[in-house]
Amino acid sequence: MTVETQRCGWCGSDPLYVAYHDDEWGRPERDPRALFECLILEGFQAGLSWITILRRRETFRTAFAGFDPAVLATWGEADTLRLLADPGIIRHRGKIEATFAGARAYVAIEAREGFSNFLWKHVGGQPMDRQLGQLAQAVAQTAESVALSKALKAEGFKFVGPTISYAFMQAVGMVNDHLTSCPWHGKMAAEA
Repeated sequence: MTVETQRCGWCGSDPLYVAYHDDEWGRPERDPRALFECLILEGFQAGLSWITILRRRETFRTAFAGFDPAVLATWGEADTLRLLADPGIIRHRGKIEATFAGARAYVAIEAREGFSNFLWKHVGGQPMDRQLGQLAQAVAQTAESVALSKALKAEGFKFVGPTISYAFMQAVGMVNDHLTSCPWHGKMAAEA
């Protein structure tokens, strides 16, 4: 069998999606800024496909000052209006404003306990390995994602429901949901 036939089927054959699967998705991420960016992009993805976000990710990074929370925490209505006029991003007022609120929450959490620690404590500091044998075993949320969602909302984040929180947990390797037949399942487990 080739790697292509063993790879998790959800990524299909789009080169951008395949590269995301192979190089990013499920890899344990601990860098707080990278975690913040991913969480915000997962919120923008709500109601859309992830490939839509991947195709616009660089434009998002430019429009949102490299997802620098300290900068975004100071943005307001004038920035919202500027971003609403940017055709390179998802122009949704609620999601844009949620980014600024999330940045303010990030700054407070980072100062208090570290954003990475805040997130990773919801899985005991180590990735959960769910040992999925087939895609049909995948779930949309777990007790851990419900708890993370509640904790994020209590801090001031928006667009972080349990399903978005679980997709985020999968993306940043808090949960290893690569199929056990996928060569990257073992690689992600080894990186934990």
